[in-house]
Amino acid sequence: MQLSNPFVALLLVLFLVAFTCKASVHNYNGLKFIPKGNAFVVHGGSEGIYSSFIAQLNSSSLASNGDSFIRFEKIKFTRSSGISNISSAPIHAVVFEVDDRETIGGSAYGGQRAVCCSADLAKLGVCKQGEIIHRPSANHPGWPRVYSVSFGVDEVEAALPPRSIQITSTGMYNLYFIHCDPDLKEVVVNGKTIWKNPSGYLPGRMAPLMIFYGFMSFAFVMLGLFWFSQYARYWREVLQLQNCITLVITLGMFEMALWYFDYAEFNETGVRPTGITVWAVTFGAVKRTVSRLIVLIVSMGYGVVRPTLGGLTSKVMLLGGTFFVASEVLELVENVGAISDISGKARLFFVLPVAILDAFFILWIFTSLSATLSKLQARRMMAKLDIYRKFTNALVVAVIVSVGWICYELYFKSNDAYNERWQKAWIILAFWQVLSFSLLCIICALWAPSQTSMRYAYSDDGSEEFDKDVTLTLIKPSPLPKFEARSNSDARSVETGNDSEEKTE
Repeated sequence: MQLSNPFVALLLVLFLVAFTCKASVHNYNGLKFIPKGNAFVVHGGSEGIYSSFIAQLNSSSLASNGDSFIRFEKIKFTRSSGISNISSAPIHAVVFEVDDRETIGGSAYGGQRAVCCSADLAKLGVCKQGEIIHRPSANHPGWPRVYSVSFGVDEVEAALPPRSIQITSTGMYNLYFIHCDPDLKEVVVNGKTIWKNPSGYLPGRMAPLMIFYGFMSFAFVMLGLFWFSQYARYWREVLQLQNCITLVITLGMFEMALWYFDYAEFNETGVRPTGITVWAVTFGAVKRTVSRLIVLIVSMGYGVVRPTLGGLTSKVMLLGGTFFVASEVLELVENVGAISDISGKARLFFVLPVAILDAFFILWIFTSLSATLSKLQARRMMAKLDIYRKFTNALVVAVIVSVGWICYELYFKSNDAYNERWQKAWIILAFWQVLSFSLLCIICALWAPSQTSMRYAYSDDGSEEFDKDVTLTLIKPSPLPKFEARSNSDARSVETGNDSEEKTE
């Protein structure tokens, strides 16, 4: 029963994300306002948007394909009938570029910053009490955009008119619904907004990934052609390890293709295809799990210095199963659902288990490698020792590069609290895919099927003869002179005669 709990949790996450999917079409289904300082706020979305082609080229012919915009559709605010007998303060929809964030809100006499106009600020005449504070942007004329609507007497609904905001400057844009009336704290938001880039509905920080996964799909196809041609040519010499590598390459080809189609569909419709995304995430989680298990069992010397894993099999499978569940849940939370970034604490909750399990994999792998290298050196299996040394060097380089990139990623994110570097954010994800693919290519080069594949397989007598022959030829003694050979022959004859006499007696 306990073993099924992780899988029950995984199914629950799949069920939840399937019904909370949002994308470049942001849906608001009864969202409630949350108190923030002296204001009540609903976050309507944050996306990187490139400027319109029409604005860059000043050509009306590109208007249908090259426009960037944020469109309001059927945005309604609903309050309870119990408080509908009075009119309300306005509810605002505020759209601003992240560089203009300081134009929203203010403070009196250097005090705490507030979004809603306080009594002290109203006395200074800079704003009207009960409304939000905003000033024109010095860098973007006409921004921020603020649209307001109020409830009249006996009205339970207030709607914002449909409108499109054309984006003429590349940046990270934010939408917030804000009001300052405590009597409206139970108001909910319904409707949707549509965010579009010049090339489609794919958010700006995700757009380069579609091209990247296209290239990665091509790279996996090239690797697959090389590997499968070698596999078909030397299929009689194929090892179990090479079958596992074939599985990883196949999973990688499916994963890259699914990610490409996922982003292409997202870009075309503005709604992320949940089914394709879940399949892409699952293929990726399986591929990462199988890859780590292969590296681990190879490091243990399975099939090289030991025929089985013995009592370690169940522990290896348990570690692999746990990693798969943790990785699957993390990827589902990050990729299926709202495209807005998850809060730091929530994401940390899902990242930590994967990071801890990865660290455990690395520790176990290098501990096992050290023991395997010692066995190979003690048995003087030079061919196997050489390939394991190259494998170890590749892993060491991969780990060092990974640690360095993690440090850079932490630096990048700690200095980008407002997603101002959104145009470079795709590189973070792309790097891990490239590193994983590079390590797979090295493994394919080391263990490619060939006529001599069986020299690396475990056997009680046959497979190690090659290594022994190589070792013996390196230390083969020179032939003895004739007189020494004759003396040794006479000595053996004398010893034989003495033995015969002793037996007769």
